[in-house]
Amino acid sequence: MQSQTQTIAIANERQEQTPVTRDSLRAVDLAPAGHWDEMRGGVSTLPGEGTNSIFGSVLQSTQVTPHWAEFLSHLGAAGLQSLPARHETMVKQVRDNGMTYNVYANADQPQRPWSLDLLPLILSSQDWQQIQTGVVQRMRLLEGIMSDVYGMQHLLKQGALPYALVQGHPGYLHDMQGSSPVGGRHLNLAAFDLVKGSDGCWWLLSQRTQAPSGLGYLLENRQIISNQFSSAFEAMSVQGLAASYRSFVNALKLRTKAGMQAHIALLTPGPYNETYFEHAYLARYLGLSLVQGNDLTVRDEKLYLKTLQGLQPVHGLLKRLDDDWLDPLELRAESTLGVPGLLQAVRSGNVLVANTPGSGFLESNALLGFLPQLSRILLQEELLLPAIPSW
Repeated sequence: MQSQTQTIAIANERQEQTPVTRDSLRAVDLAPAGHWDEMRGGVSTLPGEGTNSIFGSVLQSTQVTPHWAEFLSHLGAAGLQSLPARHETMVKQVRDNGMTYNVYANADQPQRPWSLDLLPLILSSQDWQQIQTGVVQRMRLLEGIMSDVYGMQHLLKQGALPYALVQGHPGYLHDMQGSSPVGGRHLNLAAFDLVKGSDGCWWLLSQRTQAPSGLGYLLENRQIISNQFSSAFEAMSVQGLAASYRSFVNALKLRTKAGMQAHIALLTPGPYNETYFEHAYLARYLGLSLVQGNDLTVRDEKLYLKTLQGLQPVHGLLKRLDDDWLDPLELRAESTLGVPGLLQAVRSGNVLVANTPGSGFLESNALLGFLPQLSRILLQEELLLPAIPSW
């Protein structure tokens, strides 16, 4: 698991480079040669390789971008000399908060502390605009593909998508063919792995739609890092997160039959899942019921939560397990993580599941090469966010 970084959106970006004294930047490493240097806003042309430490080598270049110069100016009188102490405080907070990422392969110690970078990833308004427009377009495209594949299947019949890539993929669920998604959308959430290339543009590495992770860790990351750099976060027009989370939950509720009175639950595989910390943290923050499969039951094609006061209807389910395990009646019979009859409740339109079961084939890297042409067919648009070449 690689270290995670935070995102800061800066409102008023300037293009000029701001000089900073070499002594003030002595603790910050250079990017490896040929890689994009975030702090300096260009490709590193220096010989040799950089290191992973943020406290190591002496810089040979003192030019940094305006937003990084502003960030460094808010470190206080101790400047960069304060970074080791801030790092120790951050590590202690991660440990005290119980922020973990479980490792299935390590039976003796299944939990380990979450790996977090001290320095945030600062995104300019231009960077964020490319990411936002590209990601929103890809969401529209993926939604269009899902609608067609589980609907009229024009893309398959026209040869724009190979049958083997879709119906031959284990993530395609024949049981969901022809069913309409609750609320009119198959995809309510997706995760995209991005990397910045040496051209300065953002490239897509992969996309996740079955049970995308990250929302809970993002919240905790932001809380911890903002505590370490409170002055910078207060002064630098940092884009907030709370409104996005409220909009997400409200959108889920509005797509259910119960509207804003809907009962939404977060379905987790349990405490031994590698991202269970996030499940519990996110459910608490969003005000959702944290449930496992055996907490739920389907009666008359409707989903209910078992409580001491009796059965309570559940109108929406934010699932954090892959589709194969959702329903032992129709999918993997040995699954003890899902709910018998859940797929029928979804097909009947009585419960919204985010995301609608059957999106697993969208995660195949083999699909990436077809997306530019599919964007022209479905959206009449050129794909804005490029993906790494795949075959």
